[in-house]
Amino acid sequence: MEIVAALIAGSFIGAVLGYIGAGGAMLAVPILMYVFSFTPHLATTASLAIVGSAAVSGAIAKARNNEILYRDAIVIWAIGLVTNVGFSSISDSLPDAFIKTGFAVVLFVAGLSMIRNPLAMTHKRMPVAILIFVSLLIGSITGLFGIGGGFLAIPILVLFFGTPQSTASGTSLMIIALNSLTSLVVRNQSWHEINWKIPLVIAISAIGITNLASRKGSRDSQEKLKYYYTGLLVAIAIFTLAETWIF
Repeated sequence: MEIVAALIAGSFIGAVLGYIGAGGAMLAVPILMYVFSFTPHLATTASLAIVGSAAVSGAIAKARNNEILYRDAIVIWAIGLVTNVGFSSISDSLPDAFIKTGFAVVLFVAGLSMIRNPLAMTHKRMPVAILIFVSLLIGSITGLFGIGGGFLAIPILVLFFGTPQSTASGTSLMIIALNSLTSLVVRNQSWHEINWKIPLVIAISAIGITNLASRKGSRDSQEKLKYYYTGLLVAIAIFTLAETWIF
């Protein structure tokens, strides 16, 4: 039953990553914690492996269609190394309540960011100051909560800089892949504590579905999924806060 549940979870994570280009870790972390009984720290670490590998698969599909802004993705990853590596190196010493609460706050912000309407009508480059701020912020949430940061990259690219949704999704997938794999390497001291069977099955399922969804997803399907996904994120955030501080 664990294997079946892991395959279903991976398919769900892969579909969200492939269609939207973000949000995989925001599903992977609570699934690992509440379905497979991982501790918050081990869940965020295993999530990096699952989402990072799935994002690589999705980015490859996007690259074939020239839907990645390579310069933006690499620069965001490189600048964010400062906070990504820094917070990844101390993540295992942080209280579980801090990780869960911070994760829930990120879920609320992510959900709201995904349903706003674009402000910019034509594509333009991101100013340096905004680029640095966004990069450091994305690095921080990756290092602390095992989240690749696509939920920040996509709305900024689409809402404020007029990037087409498909290109923003492809760029986000590359950022997620680079950030997730970097943070995973920094957390190598925790690898031996993880039972990798479940994350491996989830990753294999997610990789296949992400690649398929990246090639088949339409703008209409992306827009509809965003609203359903926002509701799910808010529900998970409320449950996480209640489980941490009430139950």
